Amino acid sequence: MPEEIFVLDKKVLLLQPEGGFRTSLDSVMVAAACPAKPGDRILDLGCGVGGASFCLAYRVNNLFITGIDIQPEYIDLARQNAAINNDTNRCEFFMGNIRTFRFPLMDQRVEQVLCNPPFLEAGTYTPSPDQGRATALGHEGQETELTDWIDCAFHALRNGGTLTMIHRADAVDKIVQGLGKRFGQTTIIPLYPREGQAAKRVIVRTKKDSHAPAILHPGIILHNADGTYTAAAEKILRGGHALF
Repeated sequence: MPEEIFVLDKKVLLLQPEGGFRTSLDSVMVAAACPAKPGDRILDLGCGVGGASFCLAYRVNNLFITGIDIQPEYIDLARQNAAINNDTNRCEFFMGNIRTFRFPLMDQRVEQVLCNPPFLEAGTYTPSPDQGRATALGHEGQETELTDWIDCAFHALRNGGTLTMIHRADAVDKIVQGLGKRFGQTTIIPLYPREGQAAKRVIVRTKKDSHAPAILHPGIILHNADGTYTAAAEKILRGGHALF
């Protein structure tokens, strides 16, 4: 049986598989960093149950969102979540493998791609005992590399479109290397657990076919010393605001 969770201070309700991959702070943050405007077409790669999609749809009106995921049970829940959150007219979810997914027509390309790739690549993990979670994390023979996600985003985006990705901070070098010369105006946004601590997550936002220089953002501190969210994090995680 799926379980119910709320995000954005109960503004968005999600069904997710019990014991499977969890919708987390990362989904909310990557949605907050996506620079979508009303009327944009969005592709959510590895969408899971649609956590990032519905957070973005809450903040920005009149989007058309396509989500793909390799797991049919997650796609089924994403479709249910679209109905729960009254987004069935602007969201579609279907099974797809990011290693092979391509839009068949040029005019189907999108303005925005967002993704939260598996944090552990092939050969770097102990597989999860939960098969659904294992597949979501890139285990069980479904291993993907960061370059697979970047390649898929590149082909899905129109010229000048934006890829927004969240990942481990120690993967920045791999992300930048994977972007190559195909993307530019890359903004790197560290997410710090607490003041004075090293970032554990990083958001990378980058434009297809841009040659503008990279930008290192000051970043966001997530928690106060007592463990509560900072005011900046509260505005995003509970208020549904854009990251910047």
